[in-house]
Amino acid sequence: HFRPTRQLKNGVTLDELYPNGKWELDEALRPRYFDFGLRNAFLWLDRLHKLAEWVARHSFHPFRKRALKKCEQWMLERYEGSDGLAAIFPAMLNSVIALEVLGYEKDHPIFAREYMQLKKLEHHTPDSMRIEPCFSPVWDTAIVSIAMRESGVPAEDPRMKRAAEWLIDREIRFRGDWYHKNPVDVEPSGWVFEFNNKWNPDVDDTAMVLLALRQIATDNPKRRDECFRRGYNWMLAFQCKDGGWAAFDKDCTKSILEKVPFADHNAMLDPECVDITARILEVMGLEGVPITNPQVQRGLAFIKKMQEEDGSFYGRWGVNYIYGTWQVLRGLKTFNYNMHEAWLIRAHDWLVSVQHADGGWGERCNTYDDPVHKGLGPSTASQTAWAVMALCTYGDPGMATLRRGVEYLCRTQNSDGSWTEDEITGTGFPCVFYLKYDMYRNSWP
Repeated sequence: HFRPTRQLKNGVTLDELYPNGKWELDEALRPRYFDFGLRNAFLWLDRLHKLAEWVARHSFHPFRKRALKKCEQWMLERYEGSDGLAAIFPAMLNSVIALEVLGYEKDHPIFAREYMQLKKLEHHTPDSMRIEPCFSPVWDTAIVSIAMRESGVPAEDPRMKRAAEWLIDREIRFRGDWYHKNPVDVEPSGWVFEFNNKWNPDVDDTAMVLLALRQIATDNPKRRDECFRRGYNWMLAFQCKDGGWAAFDKDCTKSILEKVPFADHNAMLDPECVDITARILEVMGLEGVPITNPQVQRGLAFIKKMQEEDGSFYGRWGVNYIYGTWQVLRGLKTFNYNMHEAWLIRAHDWLVSVQHADGGWGERCNTYDDPVHKGLGPSTASQTAWAVMALCTYGDPGMATLRRGVEYLCRTQNSDGSWTEDEITGTGFPCVFYLKYDMYRNSWP
């Protein structure tokens, strides 16, 4: 409907991002003759759509105003209880632009609030400004709480109690957008990644919070247990047809949507993934669910189906095969599963095979573009910790590979107890953008 543009001042350009210069770049998506694939069909339809747009701009279009109003109302509703639209930079930025073209003045309360939320993501230095994609307090708090407990901090420690109460207070008791695809008879629950984003609780954060809450004492154990049970039941309700779990939705896997020209880097879907499925199995195993449970069996079948030929597992939300393989081994161990079954030994052997000469493990984001790079990259504290935790599931503390991994972590620790990690080990959208969790370098080891 609108095509806002803004002229950059003082000759500022982004030409350095284009190897051959911006003006030599042709980004047009042109349909090809005699290509009968879905993507090409959508490109031809796109040509017709652009023709219809031209006609609409130069003639009568009775539904435009109504359509814009519906879009505006949908957006305004989702500002409620959220720190910006979806509390993540791309949606927040686009929504601020949308408000401006819809005629909202800069001093309008809604525009001012959304613009302020966007500005909170800025990090300024004397000579630069960087933008954080979003905040991750729930995720970070849950992981750090687990790390502290497994490092020997008592469950009754005041710091642990405060963390538990903070997490409990952030349970989402609201029926958000997830209900449209998953209208189940279950109490609304779940947790989000950010501070406030009530429309979009996700299964992965929920699983991590549950792993934390079950290890921490509170002054009101009944409240904690009721919160845990709601979150647990809500999480289980998202198992997909294939047996796995995804992050935000259930069975959001219609691949035809990735063929349309407006597909956002082919990141429109929310397919089931091994790492989340294995983490949910970890929660179920710790809760004493037997391996014969139908949901466990379906999840297990999904994981087996997704194993790579070399024994590794793809990591959707962490970089990459080290992350996925670690979570599978850790998840199944909670069932006292036979870790010496052939398929799990293959996963174990793959991890051992990619250990670096310095004793650590490392893998870069380019593995998403080409798996030939899997297991390659500078050793990092977080990825080494994942590999060490995975190998610990085999119960042999004297294993040479395991010992070398621990020695790497001890040797690279800084005098203040922290680790230095320059590599990015978190995944936002594979092949599109990645996340550098600054706490990963300390919380995972």
